[in-house]
Amino acid sequence: MSERLQKLLARAGYGSRRQLEQVIEAGRIRVNNRVATLGDKADPRDEIRMDGKRLNLGERLKAPCRVLAYKKHVDQVVSRRDPDGRPTVFKGLPRMKAGRWLAVGRLDVNTSGLLLMTTDGELKRRLEHPSYEIVRTYAVRVRGAVDDAMLERLMDGVMLDDGVARFDSIRVSDDAQRANRWFEVTVRQGRNRVVRRLWASQGVTVSRLMRTGFGPVALPGGVKAGGYRELDRKQIRELAATVDLKR
Repeated sequence: MSERLQKLLARAGYGSRRQLEQVIEAGRIRVNNRVATLGDKADPRDEIRMDGKRLNLGERLKAPCRVLAYKKHVDQVVSRRDPDGRPTVFKGLPRMKAGRWLAVGRLDVNTSGLLLMTTDGELKRRLEHPSYEIVRTYAVRVRGAVDDAMLERLMDGVMLDDGVARFDSIRVSDDAQRANRWFEVTVRQGRNRVVRRLWASQGVTVSRLMRTGFGPVALPGGVKAGGYRELDRKQIRELAATVDLKR
């Protein structure tokens, strides 16, 4: 059954819909020897080529969905290649005969912790989409004085340069009166550096940030930084169910 070309290619793990739309607009994809345009539909049985190379959609779409709970360490970048030669999270992932690993969202270079990797482009797209409001949990160490009034403001909502943002919950993890204090925060927005920017709006600095949860998936214990644990079928179904997707 035919479907929008970018959706079909995303399901097969060739990238996000947005990335693939750009590829289509650049004229890099041909369907049955015709240059594809946005809005075109295709079927896995069609001959689809990207940059002249035929895509094996049938094999990719038949492969089971896989998800990794990856433990990123600071200094790693969430990109396949880095012009500055920094280590990338994609190095050392399991090799596959078909498909490729896709990162669900991003963590900046100074943020460590849980990063989901999947072979399923549609699952990636939905987990990233703001309409599903997936809860992200972070452990954050803050430098500077923090009082109850500040915490209330952060939960009520703060105007940032790209709109209002807020924490859904804040739990004090360290009650000691010291210069650096630990908090556990949750946020439903996947906006760029939103946790750091929220705290910065109150005149304090994040000195360490680690993501410890993404939806129903927690940072795996017993895994070294740069390592991962693969989700089992039940865990994948639970994760997919949060975005109304059957897998």
